[in-house]
Amino acid sequence: MAARNFFERAFTPLALSGTGQLTAYYEPLVEVRSRPDEEFSMAIRARPGDLLTGDLGQFIAGLEGQRIVGRASAETFEPYRPREEIERYDLGVPLAWGRPVDIFFLQVQGSGRLVYPDGSQARAAFAAHNGLPYVSIGRVLINRGALSPHNASKDDIEAWLNARGPQAWTELFNENPRYVFFQLQPLGDSSVGPAGAQGAPLTPMASLAVDPAYHAWGVPIFLDAAVYGDPDWSGLVVAQDAGGAIQGPLRGDLFVGWGDEAGFRAGRQNAQARWFVLLPNALAARIARTS
Repeated sequence: MAARNFFERAFTPLALSGTGQLTAYYEPLVEVRSRPDEEFSMAIRARPGDLLTGDLGQFIAGLEGQRIVGRASAETFEPYRPREEIERYDLGVPLAWGRPVDIFFLQVQGSGRLVYPDGSQARAAFAAHNGLPYVSIGRVLINRGALSPHNASKDDIEAWLNARGPQAWTELFNENPRYVFFQLQPLGDSSVGPAGAQGAPLTPMASLAVDPAYHAWGVPIFLDAAVYGDPDWSGLVVAQDAGGAIQGPLRGDLFVGWGDEAGFRAGRQNAQARWFVLLPNALAARIARTS
């Protein structure tokens, strides 16, 4: 109640026009091995030494905060290699090895808890991506007619993959040129979520991935939306993370936790949401005077 009173006293809600898509993501538990074998054959890779990032605002006024990713080649700077080339040329030191389907979806989620055969765990934390656009393999399968729009959850995609084997996996995975690199961290407190793009640990049902081109980190946002398992849910969340598929002012991705149950919920979450951004009272009043 004290937290609610604080927000009601200090902030003014600003309704954003229209509705936007609200999906969800989670931190998976991924079985891994220290060395590859026939089953655990895909590497979780560290950031390659030749992957470079930069802030365009250092070169062009007005582009502050917009980042570019690529690599140096001769006398030019060019886009970094796509997924297919990263795997072909074995770029990025392998940190651990997992099942290809698991590792692909680990990259989609952006972080995960690695589980070794002895029961020990570590966190695969986001380190970098290759800067190329994210392409949904679910959307690819829908466009091909392999899945219907109403049966294209994570479980549906995994079932399609597992029914077809590695040759189909490789071809489909390469449809998504975006590649995510990781760094290993001690798990520490298992009740604490991974760090988001803001740098703060993510909190289940309270941390939201947004498009940072439209929303600042730490901004509180009230969402009026149905979530899987609770059609009457609405709640206050905080902009703390980003994602390759999260683009536009009304596109959000809700962090729902870790483990299999969270994965089940995240894979089925897809609803329309109304957004109310909470602004400090003085800022909201200034906007009202100028609008």
